[in-house]
Amino acid sequence: MASLIDIRNALALQGRLEAKQISQQLATPLPLVAAMLDRLEAMGKARRISEDPSSCLTGSCKSCPEGKKCVRELWALR
Repeated sequence: MASLIDIRNALALQGRLEAKQISQQLATPLPLVAAMLDRLEAMGKARRISEDPSSCLTGSCKSCPEGKKCVRELWALR
């Protein structure tokens, strides 16, 4: 099982990662990784980065029926 330090180290080595990527790298369940990232954010060690929907490559996100489902949430160290 991964620790907060393992997650912090993954972010330090890779820069920006999605929770799913961290989960796969550390072979840790996604809900546990999400909870640990929330804890690191509360401690001021990590920050959540949401992509801007205007950076859509196709330019059709404004009229997309899926809404903001394709917007990725990345994590990085502070």
